[in-house]
This record gives sequence, C-alpha cells and structure tokens, in this order.
Amino acid sequence: MHQDAWTPLMGPRLAPDEHLTFTTAGNTHNAFVLWFAQGLCAALERHGHAFIAADASGGDETIESPPARLVLNLCDIDRPRPIHRRGQGTFVVTIVEGEADQQDVMKAAYPLILRSLANMVIYNTRVDGVLESHFVTIEQGHYTVRLDGDEHVFFDQIYRRIQPLACSHLVINNKFTPDLPDHLWNGDDATRQISWAGRKLDGMGLLPAAIPIQEYLSERELRHVKRLYGIGGLSYGNLSARALHNPEYFWMSASGVDKSRLDIVGRDILLVTGYDPENLQINLSVPPHIEPRRVSVDAIEHYMIYREHPQVQAIIHIHAWWRDPIPSTQVNYPCGTYELAAEVAELVRRAPDPSRAVIGLKNHGLTITGHSIPEIFERIDGMIVPQVPMS
Repeated sequence: MHQDAWTPLMGPRLAPDEHLTFTTAGNTHNAFVLWFAQGLCAALERHGHAFIAADASGGDETIESPPARLVLNLCDIDRPRPIHRRGQGTFVVTIVEGEADQQDVMKAAYPLILRSLANMVIYNTRVDGVLESHFVTIEQGHYTVRLDGDEHVFFDQIYRRIQPLACSHLVINNKFTPDLPDHLWNGDDATRQISWAGRKLDGMGLLPAAIPIQEYLSERELRHVKRLYGIGGLSYGNLSARALHNPEYFWMSASGVDKSRLDIVGRDILLVTGYDPENLQINLSVPPHIEPRRVSVDAIEHYMIYREHPQVQAIIHIHAWWRDPIPSTQVNYPCGTYELAAEVAELVRRAPDPSRAVIGLKNHGLTITGHSIPEIFERIDGMIVPQVPMS
C-alpha cells in the first residue's frame, strides 16, 4: 500500500464530457416545481452542463444508457416517484414543494430521499413569505438557500450546492475473494481494537440509531437502495486499523452495521487488500464460510491515507465536530466518492503531522488519523462537539 516513493493514485477514467450531462424526470404538474426546474436547468447550462433526453419505461422512471450524470426528479410531495437508474454513476436530486412555514424540514424531507431513491432532496418552503430551498442528503446533511432578490443569483447558488453530485464518482463496488487465512477468521488485536472502539463510540453517544429505511420503502425499492448506495442499512461513522500481518492491508468496519456490535470477521469487520481504479472497486479478503457484508463506503478514503502515510495505523470517522478550529473540506461531495476521498487525503497530506491529523468534512463530520485506535481516543477525549455545523 505504501511505497518508498509515493505516487498519486489513479483517478476515475472519464469519457469525454461524461460529468457534464443532466436530464429531468418525473411527471409533476406542480407550477412551482416546473418553475424551479426551469431556473435550475438554465443555471446548469450556463455552467457548461449539457441536457440530454432520458428514456423512461414502466410505472417508475428508469434512466437508460447513455446515462446522465445528474437527474432532476420533479415530484409531487405526496407522490415522490422513484428513479431506477441502471448504474451507480447517475446521481438523483428530487425537487418538491412543501407546505409553507414547515417547522421540521428534516422529518418532512428525509423520507422523500428514500421513497424517490435520490441522493439529495431539495425541499422548498416559504417562511414568512420568503422562499427557502432546503437541501437534505442521505447522510442527513441539511443546509438552506434563500431567495432574497435576484433569481439568477438564487439559481447559481442552488447550482453550487448540487454541482458536486454532477461531477462525483462513487467507489462502492466490492470484490470479495474467499482467501482470508484461517488464523484470521476470528480476527486479531487490530480487529479487537475496532470492536472496542465501536462500543466506545456508542458509549459517547456518537452512534445514533440506524434510520429504519425499511419502513419507507417497498422490498423492491429497498434492494435498489442497497445496490445503489452499497449499504446494508444506514448507520454513522466507521473505523479502521492497519493489518498486523500485512501493513499493505487494513481492517475496516462494514457498511450499515451496528458499530457497537462489531463481532464477526467478514461480516462486521473486513480486510481491505486493494483498490481497482478500472472498476472503481475495493478488493477484500474474506473467510470462505461467511456471507460478507459490504465494506464502509469510505474505504477509498482510508485506502488513500494508509497508502501514502505508513505511520498512520488507525483512522476513525464520526458524525461530530472538533472544539478547536480545524482544516475542512470546502466542497460537499457525497460519501463514497473518489472526489471526497481525494480532498480529505490532500488535507491529511498538508497536516503538520499526517499521522495525527483531524480533518473536517463539510456538513458531515470528522476523519481522524492516529498511531493506534486507543491513541486516537485519548486525543479526542473532551474535544468532540456532537453537532456538525451546516453551511
């Protein structure tokens, strides 16, 4: 993983103008949503994105090939139509008009992400007569843009919020090889430290209950969400530690599991052995007798950090913030994307001591590197603010 002469990691291979295409879907007749879509489409085109027509089939919209990078899903709030895309490379933003003076936007908007199979919802409400566009993400990010005057300026601000989706590439595919040596089937000291850390985070109140997505989705939609997002459920944070038997590898918590119960190797904790840039794929070694879960979507970020910094022995990611000023990412890229991983890795690289870095992820949380998992917990004692600032 690390090398004597470190070289940058190969990024995603892009087709010409691949990341500059968008389309619309949905059959709403809501006048506000149609007005909003017209303004946002104009902003996308001003910034160099090209509109392409999307094919649709069946009762729900299906984005066929060639896929747009971004789909604006225009919905009625009481009937958010799901978008079934053919691959993970298409990001969906659902746009709705909510009731005026909505007091609990997260409660009203978050189920729409799941029901419309979106990456983000733009929930529009008027507060004291002023339009507020609330952006809600699958990671429970929430921030707002207000229409204070110039519509042109307003839609450029909306565009800047969704631009990262239009240009991101997910690295959430997993390749499982059932070749984990039998002496590791029950883990080692590194996996036991990860298990301990999960219980520790739970005791600190940093593991909110997983969102019961099965309550909002049909069985078919739930399968689709799991495939698109690479999840077994929605949970918070992740933990990893460099493997003791091979410093080129690292152990990492699985996606969508209860982090306070990381017990079974291959299901709850997995061994990451590499990254395949051709297929945007994380390679994993698992026991032959275990049905594996997918590794955390942030595996590509941890891979980049371990690969460049041999002195980093452990990493934790939590949805919380730091009491003191810290360097932070400036673009709100989605979890599991190459772009977010590269930006975090760059900030770790610039840190005075990359092996003990504390990096903020905008509207999201913290990535913290350390010499061991217990050493990280010693440093974060008394320094964590549970509420992530949104901007």
